[in-house]
Amino acid sequence: MKAQGFVHKYGDNVDTDVIIPARHLNTSDHKELASHCMEDIDAEFTSKVNNGDIMVAGNNFGCGSSREHAPIAIKESGISCVIAKSFARIFYRNSINMGLAILECEEAAENIETGDQIFVDFETGAIKNITKNQEYKAMPFPDFINEIIKSGGLLNSIK
Repeated sequence: MKAQGFVHKYGDNVDTDVIIPARHLNTSDHKELASHCMEDIDAEFTSKVNNGDIMVAGNNFGCGSSREHAPIAIKESGISCVIAKSFARIFYRNSINMGLAILECEEAAENIETGDQIFVDFETGAIKNITKNQEYKAMPFPDFINEIIKSGGLLNSIK
């Protein structure tokens, strides 16, 4: 599995209330959730993001509540992957369960900037910043987790 897109970058401790504000949790419609993704930290996010784009963040991305709505909103907005220095553990697992590709890579998260074009190979963990001609290496997921993400989430991967 591979991804390529332009970067939307955020800082440390981006919590689930920022990813999808609680006032919008009265729906289970994924498109409706995506239409409010990141609006409290980046009001123009939904108008800037294109299918395949990549989100980059600092430490503790996805901290806060255990809601699965956060990775759903990110994925449905068109983001193909989130790269961060670290993820809150429950967000990390929710992302896998919902089929949102994520990678931890401190060096990439520090050096990649908003607007950079990035290529990611999930099977090898290779991250290439096409804009800056730099390469980084993340620890790839084992095959069974890659299969869950490729299937679009845990429930879709059950055969």
